[in-house]
Amino acid sequence: MSTVKVIDLVNKAQTILQDTTSTRWPQDELVGWLNDAYREVILLRPDANSESGTFSCKAGTRQVLTDEFPSALRLLDVVRNTATNSSQGAVRIIERQILDDQRRGWHAEDQSESIEHFMFDPKLPREFLVYPPASTDAQLEVVFSSVPVGHDAQTDYSTSMETIKVVDSYANALLDYMLYRAYSKDAEYAANAERAMAHYEAMQRAIGVKTQSEQSANPRDLQTLAKAIAQQQI
Repeated sequence: MSTVKVIDLVNKAQTILQDTTSTRWPQDELVGWLNDAYREVILLRPDANSESGTFSCKAGTRQVLTDEFPSALRLLDVVRNTATNSSQGAVRIIERQILDDQRRGWHAEDQSESIEHFMFDPKLPREFLVYPPASTDAQLEVVFSSVPVGHDAQTDYSTSMETIKVVDSYANALLDYMLYRAYSKDAEYAANAERAMAHYEAMQRAIGVKTQSEQSANPRDLQTLAKAIAQQQI
């Protein structure tokens, strides 16, 4: 849970911009850029905002996360079966090619409430395949990333206790993105254009973009994800 208040980031941005009276960069603009910052951070680090939930399967092998969780951005893991009459067992990841090679007709096998394996394709981050094919009674505990609902830019945050919607360790990255957008507003001045890019690069460094973000949030390599999180001290 975050402890950094929205007004804290707004005040810091105004101080750095030397605009504490909100003359050039109004508060609602800064809050709007904070909302944009969430989308940028989650795009580059899908694990920055993860949550779990119970997913009710559709009949068959292909499952679509957004059918159950409209805000889902990317699957991170499938943990276990949760349906009452299922095995309640763990679900393990497997390469689709293995099933394709050994059980070519596996998509048409009998449906089951107990899922044994799931398959993930990074080209379809909101979808996954299950084996055996799911019945409509099958339910799974899943972990996924999502973009937080944005803050209301019209709220007076000077009297609000609302906090940022990702963990505190991302606060500096959010601030740098806000400053990147603020200086980009006056990018016709060479100095401001340089400052804008400097803050964008600082944001990237802060969230570890030099690591392969897609791989770090790929269920095929969850150990890499755990190591990346530990190294980033998230």
